[in-house]
Amino acid sequence: QVQLVESGGGLVQAGGSLRLSCTASERIFRNYNIGWFRQAPGKEREFVAVIGVRGGTFYADSVKGRSTCSRDNAKNTVWLQVNSLLPEDTAIYYCAAASYLNEYKLRSRYSYWGQGTQVTVSS
Repeated sequence: QVQLVESGGGLVQAGGSLRLSCTASERIFRNYNIGWFRQAPGKEREFVAVIGVRGGTFYADSVKGRSTCSRDNAKNTVWLQVNSLLPEDTAIYYCAAASYLNEYKLRSRYSYWGQGTQVTVSS
């Protein structure tokens, strides 16, 4: 049973913007905090952002100030907007669900994962 589905990835030029979406099952959306991670070729999967059930957000330093994470309760969807894209933002972006917000940067805290969406930023 698919619990999380990402979309919105693609090819964009450096300096551009992308808005990724993560649609969750209602059970997941209402009870879990939704995080975003990314994995570039040859690198570890790293934390990008998280939004809590009540809307609180945290961001990795690499995207802080140029990213916004939001949630649409009517659509069971979380959005990740990333502006001023850099070539080093190129990665597969995953959304994931965690029961608690503590240690939100750790992959092990997330119980459910989407299949990922590719973001490629050309220079």
